[in-house]
Amino acid sequence: MAILGYLAVNTSAADTLLIDDFAVPGGPSRLGTPWRLVTDGVMGGVSAGSLSWGQVDGRHALCLRGEVRLENRGGFIQTALDLAPEGCLNASAYTGFRILVRGNGESYKLHLKTADTRLPWQSYRGTFQTSPQWHELRLPFGDFVPHRIDVPLDTGRLRGLGLVAIGRAFAAELCVTELGLYRSTDAVHEAHLP
Repeated sequence: MAILGYLAVNTSAADTLLIDDFAVPGGPSRLGTPWRLVTDGVMGGVSAGSLSWGQVDGRHALCLRGEVRLENRGGFIQTALDLAPEGCLNASAYTGFRILVRGNGESYKLHLKTADTRLPWQSYRGTFQTSPQWHELRLPFGDFVPHRIDVPLDTGRLRGLGLVAIGRAFAAELCVTELGLYRSTDAVHEAHLP
């Protein structure tokens, strides 16, 4: 990722699709679907997490916090969102995901679910790094890696996403103030926000 200081990334409304800006605390996303907390407790793990909505440094945000633990073959906490209440979201006209985040300096993953990911452990995974300052990240679809699935990522049939703390024991703190799709040929992957 290129770190570009306090660069303002220019995007017009036509170049983006806003999925959520968290302006409604505890409310649904801009797509009308709710965010939910999922932990490894669904498979016997002992990781613990929480979701909270509120102001973080003057921005509306959703925050995922908790402890990722590896006991009992666990190792994740996530906040998940269905992208289409029924059917799929067609994102084939877009380049990837745009996310404005801050965190505790740890790396996190963005997991994508499609109509092809029929088993809970299947996903397409993109990794991103956080810092204590708000910054914009762009995760191109081409950087997502299939996990336990042999089918290529079909961006025309997205069903859900997850912001995930996974794979190692650590304290998670990830806040998101904006999430959406972007369409661009820019090579910009990261920009720190003032």
